Amino acid sequence: MKVGIIGSGGREHAICHSLKNSSKIKEIYCFPGNAGTAKIAQNITINLDNFDELKDFIFLKKIDLIIVGPEKPLVDGIVDFLEKNKIKVFGPNKIAAQLEGSKIFTKNLCNKYKIPTAKFGIFFNKKDANTFIENSSYPLVIKADGLASGKGVYICEKKDKALEAINEIFEGKFGEAKNLLIEEFLDGEEMSYFIISDGKTIKFFGTAQDHKRVLEGDIGKNTGGMGAYSPSRLINDLLEEKILNRIIEPTIKGLKELGAIYKGFLYAGLMIVNGEPYLIEYNVRMGDPECQTILPKLNSDLLDIIISCCEGSLDKTKIDWHNEKSLSVVLCSRGYPDEFKKNIPIKNLDQIKLNDNMYCYHAGTKIIKDEVCSVGGRVLNFVCLSKSFKESRNKIHNILNLLNWDNGFFRKDIGNKVISE
Repeated sequence: MKVGIIGSGGREHAICHSLKNSSKIKEIYCFPGNAGTAKIAQNITINLDNFDELKDFIFLKKIDLIIVGPEKPLVDGIVDFLEKNKIKVFGPNKIAAQLEGSKIFTKNLCNKYKIPTAKFGIFFNKKDANTFIENSSYPLVIKADGLASGKGVYICEKKDKALEAINEIFEGKFGEAKNLLIEEFLDGEEMSYFIISDGKTIKFFGTAQDHKRVLEGDIGKNTGGMGAYSPSRLINDLLEEKILNRIIEPTIKGLKELGAIYKGFLYAGLMIVNGEPYLIEYNVRMGDPECQTILPKLNSDLLDIIISCCEGSLDKTKIDWHNEKSLSVVLCSRGYPDEFKKNIPIKNLDQIKLNDNMYCYHAGTKIIKDEVCSVGGRVLNFVCLSKSFKESRNKIHNILNLLNWDNGFFRKDIGNKVISE
């Protein structure tokens, strides 16, 4: 079987690595991939905004299945296009992808189906938003409506920060902004909850805790994710029942009534307040770095699971997991999430020897003149499975210290809430 994976980050390298273990796969193509996928698949440079160009390549190479990693192609309707051309594809269609493509779409769905979420207001211009925050209690959460690579969320402790957030969003920091959301701040602990669905059956696909802030102690600017651990310390049978009954199932039902059958991964970003789950946001794909953290725990063939979703037979597919604790740390370019240098060689990478249950997933990397170089803000993901989160983190820190990349930095406190020093 020939498989194509769309995307170039750590999530796509993790998916590619997991699929490579399947005896059913003959070839893997990555569009465009990175330096890590180049070692186990064929990287193809192609204009992903031109769906016809992708379709022609799929037909030329007789690719049997396309897996869409990142959010933008899903929101742009790549699944609808490929299905129209009789190409098997894994991921939600354009309507369902609005769960991530528009926070306002999701909030309106929450209102209609009584899905617990933070109270919110929608504002269409700076003037009305600024007037609202004059008389608001703080902290407030201000969000760009569309896709923002995980960075379009501001937690504002004071009015001056709220004014700055409103200004940046409406001035186009995350693309053209016709509106924004202002939400109440929920004081609890975050958790990422994942399911996979074929449109009829929903199956659990792991929990994780992401670390979004760039600096240790969970301070500083929001990023795409500095590291994660799985499973979340919060999950239990009662909480999972509440998440499924009050959040996931009403969402799938609501989409069905809009004519959208949800097929693919669904990631619910939750805030747990006194044991009660509230929806913060949806992602219509595996998270990054949560995907890199969760997939090494999978003890089943990922290809079989994905094919069963495409064919509507997920109810007959068993998903097994390893019991180990998984933790990931992201190595970033110095300066991220602001300005950073690109095309910097990562010396010593070939000298790093990973033991069993340790993984290095590439994200913002590219091979330039036979050297692995950094081309993005988040560069490498180091993941370790072990009997404890502390052991996993210690092993990763040892590797990062050996790598000793001058142009990089990482958070040393990933997993701080589950690791006692």
